[in-house]
Parts: sequence; structure tokens; C-alpha cells
Amino acid sequence: MRAGVHGFGALILVGAVAGCASTFGGGGVCTEIGVPVGVSLDVAPSDAAGARSAEVEVCWDGRCRGSEVELSESTESVDEGCEDGACTARSVPTGGRHGFAFVDALPTDPVEVGVVLLGDGGTELFTGTTTVTPQMLEANGPGCAEGGPQAGVVVEDGTLRER
Repeated sequence: MRAGVHGFGALILVGAVAGCASTFGGGGVCTEIGVPVGVSLDVAPSDAAGARSAEVEVCWDGRCRGSEVELSESTESVDEGCEDGACTARSVPTGGRHGFAFVDALPTDPVEVGVVLLGDGGTELFTGTTTVTPQMLEANGPGCAEGGPQAGVVVEDGTLRER
């Protein structure tokens, strides 16, 4: 009985290796990671003071879709060096803010994006509009199915522009 169990395990292992080999031979593995469809918003440190949320409106073909976006603190990684083969980094605030507006049925044609930055109590801190062209993303890399369109805008030096 024991030899039968080992033989069965070996067959499973051979099958798994063969399956992986055929997958890798085809150019890689495609996962089921999705792509959020919409517009990302970055607010530069120079424009982020007091910004807590944003209203983002995306328009195309005579129709507009609006979204309220909570802004989060932006960070960056700072290399802290390596010691005894172990490298470390830490995350530090940049002073900027960021968020994402989910937009159903976003096309890959040019769209108009309007942004209103809001402070505490809904005070309007900034209003701007720009045109951007969303791009299809391949979250799983080349050769895998496209995940969905995204665009990005940034508020910097008092203007709204495509990222």
C-alpha cells in the first residue's frame, strides 16, 4: 500500500510539472488580477495643503459620470541601505495626496476630466478641467488579456494636467 501512495504522489508531481512546462512554454502565466477602471488623481505637495477629498467628473459622448474620492497621504520609499545581505527601506510621507475615481464603461477615446479639491467642511480649494486619453492596461503583462482602461491626472502648481 505504501508504494502505491508514493507512486500516486509521483504521478501528481509529474502532471504538475508537465502542466507548468506547457504554461511557461507559452510565454508565461496569466493570473486573475483585475484592473480597476477609472481615473487616478495625484495632488502634488504644493497643492495638497488642506485637501481631504475630491469630486471627479469624467465626460465623453455628451454624458458625464461623477465620483467622490477620498484622498490618502502619498508616500515614497527611502532606501536605508544594506547590512549583512539584508536591505531595508521605509515609507515616508511626501506631503502629497492621492485617490482613485472608479468610472464604469470608461472608453479609450479622449475624455474630459474635471476635478474639485475639497477641504474640511467641503470648502473648495481647487477647480480644474483637462482632457486625457485612457489607456488599456495589461495587469498580468504582455500576452495576457487586457484588464481595462485607466487614465491619470495630477494637480500641480495650481493646474490640472494628464499624468
